[in-house]
Amino acid sequence: MDRVEISSPPGEALEFASRLAQQAGELLSNYYQRPDLVSSLKTDRTLVSEADLAADNLIKNALQQRYPDQGLISEETNSTLQPGGQQDELQYTWVIDPLDGTTNFCLGLHTWGVLITRCCNGWPELAVLHFPLLNELYTARRNHGAWLNEKPLNSRAKQDRPITFFACCSRTHRHYQVNVPFKARILGSAAYSFCMVARGAAAIAFESQTKIWDIAGAWLLVTEAGGSIELIDYSLPFPLQVDKSYDRQSYACLSAVSQDMLAKARRWIQANPI
Repeated sequence: MDRVEISSPPGEALEFASRLAQQAGELLSNYYQRPDLVSSLKTDRTLVSEADLAADNLIKNALQQRYPDQGLISEETNSTLQPGGQQDELQYTWVIDPLDGTTNFCLGLHTWGVLITRCCNGWPELAVLHFPLLNELYTARRNHGAWLNEKPLNSRAKQDRPITFFACCSRTHRHYQVNVPFKARILGSAAYSFCMVARGAAAIAFESQTKIWDIAGAWLLVTEAGGSIELIDYSLPFPLQVDKSYDRQSYACLSAVSQDMLAKARRWIQANPI
């Protein structure tokens, strides 16, 4: 992969990130369903496997070679954004999750993927969310739209159809009072839940304990597809902050196909009293 300067056009960077996500997906597929796959629990009790680390190494090395002056946050090996480069504040920062849905991956379930996002001045500007076994490549560029396998996405195109669902995480019903009038589905990948909103399949998605690498690309994808996405406490996860330990910061994130549906979701999902 040839080195390009930091000022390379976002379209070119998106193409590079898309190819890189697909390469990482191929690597992960070689580990998938291997009986000797090594995995362990991290200090936060989440699962990590040798496949996560191999994909992380591939993505990180490729990004550092091509964009050496750009920042990098990774779930597995670099969860704190370090100051550096030629600027006081890094203009561009890559946020990666080499394997979103590690538990699914280790259990032999198909819903897992590679997440690569680039932020500009702390805000997502391009995103790639690749789910290899589903043959789904989601991409987005700020102010340019969102796509699934190069076809434009519109979250509201199917909102009047009679069948939809509520995507959520396994913690949702333990910590929240939920009265959503749609069937619930737990997909095992936070990013994929939000992808379902972007494509209009799920009317609402709620993930109660996401990390920045889970939502950075999804945040852009949903908004560029015409949907709405917010943190449940109305705070903002962006702009990214230098020296912040993102492995210690969790976000309760709510998304819907429209602002009107998001307002309804807020009424239907309430935190349990302490």
